[in-house]
Amino acid sequence: MSRIGYKSVTLPEGVSVAQDGNVVTVKGPKGELTRELSADIKMTVDGNTVSFDRDNDNLKAIHGTTRAVFNNMVVGVTEGYKKDLSLVGVGYRAQMQGSKLVLNVGYSHPVEMEAPEGVKVEVPGTTAITVSGISKEKVGQFAAEIRAVRSPEPYKGKGIRYVDEYVRRKEGKTGK
Repeated sequence: MSRIGYKSVTLPEGVSVAQDGNVVTVKGPKGELTRELSADIKMTVDGNTVSFDRDNDNLKAIHGTTRAVFNNMVVGVTEGYKKDLSLVGVGYRAQMQGSKLVLNVGYSHPVEMEAPEGVKVEVPGTTAITVSGISKEKVGQFAAEIRAVRSPEPYKGKGIRYVDEYVRRKEGKTGK
């Protein structure tokens, strides 16, 4: 059984927490994040430690989730989050045109994508994309949307993949 909900979160130097009912705001050197947490979980700020408590044993799952979401907010405003993607395939390339990400990944037309607010997209090379920001949820979601444009296929391995992702290859058809 997981006990993650009982672990307290230590606030680093320069991070402040404001609570208004269920709405929690975390301010740090990289920015500010606001989120509504569960009303069933009680958050207690004591100096530079934040702890979470529940009244009912039926709330075990939301207890751990609430603590993990808050910890992700603290990490986001101090360090930030980053996802790296790579394009694998002949002629596959990415480029930035103003604030739009333009992907040429084997379709008859280029695919244009606009990054959501708070997410920064960089193209360090023609086959590399870096998505960064302070919200783990937004960074992960936009990286998943980019990957979904042309997800890696198992026969030739072509597509958009995370840098640390392993694509299991399949054997193709065999002749008679």
